[in-house]
Amino acid sequence: MTGRYCSLAQQSAPAFTPGLTAERLSALIGGHSMWVNGTVVHYYFFDGDTDGSVIPVPGTGQSRRVSWVGAKEQQDVVRECFQEWQDLGIGVSFVEVGDRSEAELRIGFQLGDGSWSTVGKGCLQVGQNDRTMNFGWDLTVPGERGTALHEIGHALGMLHEHQSPFAGIHWDDEAVYADLAGAPNFWSRDRTFFNILRKLDADEVNGSVWDPQSIMEYPFSSGLILEPEQFRAGLNPPGTLSPADKEFALRWYPSARPPRPSTLEPFRSVPLGLGPGEQADFAVEPPETRDYTVGVFGAGDSVVVVFEERDGEPRYLAGRDDGGAPHNATIKARLVKGRRYFVRVRLYSAWDSGETAVMCW
Repeated sequence: MTGRYCSLAQQSAPAFTPGLTAERLSALIGGHSMWVNGTVVHYYFFDGDTDGSVIPVPGTGQSRRVSWVGAKEQQDVVRECFQEWQDLGIGVSFVEVGDRSEAELRIGFQLGDGSWSTVGKGCLQVGQNDRTMNFGWDLTVPGERGTALHEIGHALGMLHEHQSPFAGIHWDDEAVYADLAGAPNFWSRDRTFFNILRKLDADEVNGSVWDPQSIMEYPFSSGLILEPEQFRAGLNPPGTLSPADKEFALRWYPSARPPRPSTLEPFRSVPLGLGPGEQADFAVEPPETRDYTVGVFGAGDSVVVVFEERDGEPRYLAGRDDGGAPHNATIKARLVKGRRYFVRVRLYSAWDSGETAVMCW
């Protein structure tokens, strides 16, 4: 019998401008869910009586509310797992907040709704009264702590390891569908295909080789995998962060940061000089309160994010990803004199000769 699995919601693939070169498309697919380095990701646990899902009561024509509130023991497991990821020294940090409007990640504990998370910055598209992550079973049971590490991996932008095209897995498809249709998952064929049998694009996956020990790998019971032969009797990852998991997180979110970001002054462009995947960080101290535009220039694909410094940490204000479009990313935001802002620019790829630059005006 298969264990309980993380179930990602089915989402449309990101749409990119037709006719992009393979290099540009690869960089965009691989990075579109990832945070800019230096982001402080805030998380919130639902805690109110009205926080929950309204579900129908079969045979009554009525409905009832199912709580999203988790016991402290459940929350503590998640807190510890956020800390374990952060203790790797990655350049993204996690801070718990008590106000859901301040949180990028909003976490519920609705039993029976499965365990799942949005992927990377996809959480920014979810309304502030809705969950971006859920835990559907008891995390304090031995062996279940890995569920929290797994969902936080999704929140960092990681995808399911067994769906890697480098895995070389040959499934017994009908056995997989039958197994997941029963307890404890009760998945439809569409959900099983999306979360298990569907192969990811090579540019989406966490690395260039399959890591069967990854925290993003499901365990599988005997009879579901036909090839590789050594996994016919089952696949049982340890439920901990593997060396490859750690390498991936540190590659996308390196811990090294400049001691102080360069200053971005209004109406003065600054050359970027970035290579693919590299990032530049700037501080903005507006001389007057008004609406400003922050934009990049040049033949490059990039993501630009503006943060406002509050209580000594950067709070996400606005972001724009040019997504391979012919135009460059620009952001309009109201900046207040006397406050400090940060602009972070991460380059996907430079697709023509010439210099890329950033400016605030």
